[in-house]
Amino acid sequence: MTASTSHLIPPHGGELIQLIAQSERIAELKAHSKEWPSWDLTGRQLCDLELLLTGGFSPLRGFMTRADYEGVCHNMRLADGTLWPMPITLDVTEDFAKKLTSGSSKIALRDPEGVMLAVLSVGEVWQPDRKAEAKAVFGSTSPAHPGSDYVMNKGNPWYVGGKVEGLQIPSHYDFRNLRLTPAELRAEFARVGWRKVVAFQTRNPMHRAHVELAFRAAKQVEANLLIHPVVGMTKPFKVPPIHRQAFSPAAGHAHGWSARGNLARVDSQESWLLPFHRGTRSRRAGQ
Repeated sequence: MTASTSHLIPPHGGELIQLIAQSERIAELKAHSKEWPSWDLTGRQLCDLELLLTGGFSPLRGFMTRADYEGVCHNMRLADGTLWPMPITLDVTEDFAKKLTSGSSKIALRDPEGVMLAVLSVGEVWQPDRKAEAKAVFGSTSPAHPGSDYVMNKGNPWYVGGKVEGLQIPSHYDFRNLRLTPAELRAEFARVGWRKVVAFQTRNPMHRAHVELAFRAAKQVEANLLIHPVVGMTKPFKVPPIHRQAFSPAAGHAHGWSARGNLARVDSQESWLLPFHRGTRSRRAGQ
C-alpha cells in the first residue's frame, strides 16, 4: 500500500498481490517456454488467472496447493489461517497431469488463441475427491446444483497447484474504459480524493430497490459509491454481462447520475462503475 492509498482499508490478507513479471523476466520466460508443456485455459480458468495476476484474489500467489485447498474445503481458511471461501484450483486432464513433476515442472498457461499469459511453477499435482469437495463447498452433491455439478462432472479430474508468474492479463475488447486492476482503482480513488467508499457488487441488472439501497448506504456513512457488476461467465438463463453492464449506468441516470466516463455524480456524491471479471464462483447456488 502506497502513501497515497494508506487511508484505504488494507487488501485482503494485508498485501495487494500483483503477479505480472518485470520486462526482463518476461523475456526470459518467453525464451524458455518452448521447453515446457502448454495448457490452454478454459473460460473459467481465464477468469481465475486474471484475478490472480491483478491481485483480485489477494493474498493468493497462484493456484492453490493441497494444504490451502483442503483448508478452504474444510474450514474456509487458507493454510496460514486467512479466511477464504472457495478453492481456486487449476483442473487438468489425467494425461496432462501425469506429464508433470511436483516441485520442478513448469507450465505455459495460454489463452484459446495460444497466447502465453503466465507460467505456473508446479508445486503439487493431485487427484482430489471431487464429490467431497462439492459437499464441503456447496453442501450438495446433486447434479441439479450447478456448482456441485461443475465440480463433479464438468471439471477435469486432476488439480495442479503452484505459484504463477504473469506475462500479460487476458485481452478484452468490451468495456475497456471501465476495466481497472485493484491497484489502478486504488490509485484512482486517491487521485479523485475518495477517502471512504461503499461498494455494491451485483450479478444482475440493478433494480430500483438496488439503486436506492446502494445510494442510501453511501449517504448514511458519507461515502462515495463503487458500482461493481459481475462480468465474465454466466449460466445460460442469466442476463448476459453486456446487458448488465449497460443497465447499471442507465439505472443511475434514472436516479440522478450525471455520467462522465467512469465517474458519475449524484448530489454531492460521486459514484464509479467498474466490472468484476469472475468465473462463476460463489457458494450461493453455484454462481
